[in-house]
This record gives sequence, structure tokens and C-alpha cells, in this order.
Amino acid sequence: MSKSEQIKPQRLKRDPYPLLLFFGFVIIWGWLALDPYYRSDWLLENILVFMAVPVLGWIWYWRNISRLAWSCIFLFLVFHEIGSHYTYSEVPYDIWWQKLFGFSLDHSLGFERNQYDRWVHFLYGLLILPLVAELMERLFPIDSCLRCLIPVMIIMSHSSLYELVEWLSVEVFGGELGQAYLGAQGDIWDAQKDMALALMGALIACVIYYMKRQFEKP
Repeated sequence: MSKSEQIKPQRLKRDPYPLLLFFGFVIIWGWLALDPYYRSDWLLENILVFMAVPVLGWIWYWRNISRLAWSCIFLFLVFHEIGSHYTYSEVPYDIWWQKLFGFSLDHSLGFERNQYDRWVHFLYGLLILPLVAELMERLFPIDSCLRCLIPVMIIMSHSSLYELVEWLSVEVFGGELGQAYLGAQGDIWDAQKDMALALMGALIACVIYYMKRQFEKP
């Protein structure tokens, strides 16, 4: 039996759970894509999604990734699509909170700006790290402290790269579209705070992930 013939049955045994998440995401994506607040900003925000989905499909096809990691990816993409539908700086999360609990979350915590973009940057570190950590374990098995540090560093590099993309979008597009994509809302330290929150999320996820791994060891 050739090598390709040996691999083919393994491909057919891929976990169907990520496919269910994918179809669920497509439904949510389609619903939120119908009438976004600003179509141009929605398109910019979804460029990375259009690039990420084929990569995630390749990972599902070739790598055995846990359902936990796939669930985290799904949740992050849903939160991102909510942000792209409304535009991050205008997501009415505080109105939703008031309807559910009867008080303003922003007022209670002393927030003077829309914090949804901060929340998603934190979620990027928290929810993407499990996938990165699992890929690192499978592709480059490292039995040292680097096993913990490298996934966090990868998340930080992605976060920094995204901030550069936001800056370039303002330079290229300018005007309302560039500012909407940047989402700084007048905060001169917006990029630094976003990266710090991504780092915080990644560190929390790293601790939880590797504690879980230790408990799973026989």
C-alpha cells in the first residue's frame, strides 16, 4: 500500500465537530453580513477572516486539534463578527447589559469609551492560544519552559502585527473608514493597551492550558 493510500483513510476520520462549528459560523456570519452599519469597514474587518478560514480548514484536515481549541476559535470569530457588523467602537453592549441586568456596565466600571475592542483583543490572547499551543506541541515538541513561552510570544507577535495593519489602514484609506478600522476613539495609547490585553489573555490561557495538561498526564 502506498503512502498516499495509507493517509487517505486517516483524512476521512477527521473529527466532524469543527465542521459543525464551521457551518454554525457561516450561518452567523451570513446573518451579520446582511446589513452591517458600515459596509466598507465590514469588508476590511473580514479580510482576515477570509484568509483565516482556509488556513483553519487545512489545520483541521491535517492536524488532530482538540475540540476545546476549535470551540475557542469559534467563539473568537463570533465576537469578531459582532464587532465587524456594528463597527467595534459602536457595538451596543452596554445597552444589551442594561436590558439584561438593569444597570449600565460602563457607568459602574467608570468606562468613558466603548470597550468592545478591548474585550476582543483580550479574547484573542485567551481563545487563540490553545490552538497555537497544540500546534506547537505537534509540530515542534519542546520539553522545556519554551513550550509555555513560545505560544505566548506568537500571540504577542500577531497582536503587534495587527496594530501595524491598523496604522497602515489609516495611512492608506484615511478619513472615516481608516478611523473606523483603527477604533482608537481618541486614545493615544490604544495600540499599547490592546497589545497588553492580548498578552494578559494569552498568559491566563497559558496557565490554564498547561495546568489542564498536567492533570491529564497519567
